[in-house]
Amino acid sequence: MHDSKFHDVVVAGAGPVGLFLACELRLAGVSVLVLEQAEDLESPLKRLPFGMRGLSAPTIEAFDRRGLLNDIALAQARKDRSDAGGASPAAHWMQQGRRPGGHFAGIQFFLDDVELSKWPHRLPSPAGTHMATTMEHIESVLAARARALGVEVRRGFAVDGFDQSSENVDVRAGGETFRARWLVGCDGGRSTVRKIGGFEFVGTEPEFTGYSVEVELADPDKLLPGRRYTPTGMYTYQAPGTIAMVDFDGGAFHRTDAITAEQVQSVLRRVSCTDVTVTNLRLATTWTDRAFHAKAYRNGRVLLAGDAAHIHSPLGGQGLNLGLGDAMNLGWKLASVVHGQMPDTLLDSYFAERHSVGSQVLDWSRAQVALMRPSRSSRALEAIIRDLMATRDGATYFAERVWGVSLRYELGGGHPLVGRSAPDFEFADATRLGEHLRSGRGLLLDFSSDSRLETLAAGWRNRIDYTARHAANDLGLSALLLRPDGIVAWASEGNPDEQEVAEAAARWFGKA
Repeated sequence: MHDSKFHDVVVAGAGPVGLFLACELRLAGVSVLVLEQAEDLESPLKRLPFGMRGLSAPTIEAFDRRGLLNDIALAQARKDRSDAGGASPAAHWMQQGRRPGGHFAGIQFFLDDVELSKWPHRLPSPAGTHMATTMEHIESVLAARARALGVEVRRGFAVDGFDQSSENVDVRAGGETFRARWLVGCDGGRSTVRKIGGFEFVGTEPEFTGYSVEVELADPDKLLPGRRYTPTGMYTYQAPGTIAMVDFDGGAFHRTDAITAEQVQSVLRRVSCTDVTVTNLRLATTWTDRAFHAKAYRNGRVLLAGDAAHIHSPLGGQGLNLGLGDAMNLGWKLASVVHGQMPDTLLDSYFAERHSVGSQVLDWSRAQVALMRPSRSSRALEAIIRDLMATRDGATYFAERVWGVSLRYELGGGHPLVGRSAPDFEFADATRLGEHLRSGRGLLLDFSSDSRLETLAAGWRNRIDYTARHAANDLGLSALLLRPDGIVAWASEGNPDEQEVAEAAARWFGKA
């Protein structure tokens, strides 16, 4: 082993979560090595139609605050223009006249039913509350940012073992050994880091095998378009041959045998209750509703994030957002520990804040499965949920959960904004809050131009930026202290209390 193999942090996995975490660490000046098993991450499953992902409000805000959102939107726009004039591969719900805002177990709620005034802590923003893009575009933008920041990525290096001491972790991959202060497993649902690290993984076993397939059909008119529940399962069909379906077989077929046209046809006939014929299988993958969660996100100098820490069905598109939220929460905290600015107990807040969010998402996924079961009781419950979602209160509740605008960490403090994502204030110079968080440092935002706050912030000048600005709408606030992830750590509506600000700064940024 030699010095070129020592890094502050080794990240296992170069998917979106691993890349985003690596970018956050490099932004804070941490040396990072990303080890990825696959030589090439290209996959048709990351493109339309199966690669489509809905981004939640916290994810959109995170990308906006790091200057990545425009790149992702432009990548998607270029793809949309290239598809113009041809058959659109977009999901069936994008073809509707009334614009949907999301779904729960396939039951849609619509944007014109959502009451935005229910969220007074949110301000209108170009970033918005939700958007759709593909895994391909997300990964390409994150990979480009990682390269620009100097992140070292080694592909074809599968982590196959590691040993940790009180000071370092020796990581074995690709026949070599790399030493780091910390190892973070972002290596997916079958995480090697989690297994070797001895993390307890608990949850519920699957009820179904899900299939996402692109096929040619001899008789496509036998399938009804859209999402359809049947006495034996559920399928979603978009002509001419894009199908997603679930077979309640206890997950028996997932990753057990090669997926053949004959197998797909057999399941499709059973689930659709038709004698439809598959003439060609172009693309296929399986998935399940297995929902498991790590009981701890840290063991010594080894941490977990993304699917390595929690797995569930892809229903509702929550998994990617959950993992990216882990990365945004962990990156600046781990960097503070690496730089010696904060003790490693700061990482306890990563688990406390993100584990509860993960538990909520897993239960959200399980609840959708309950509505999808091929039973009379599930169909009866579905009818009730459908009626509720058609009301303004119901649509607003589901939008709040699906879009992630209800996210709030329990940080203490009396102001209702503490623990929430900061509103996207528009300032007098036409800049917005997100632009002032590009550095990855904390931010003391002073609407009152109080010189005491500027003097106080100077004590943390390498960790906290200070800005005194006037906003078009300051929500009646006089000042806010924001963590690097944009979460409000302290807020005041009156004369700012210097002691309160100092205590909040010390809690998240260490000693002045």
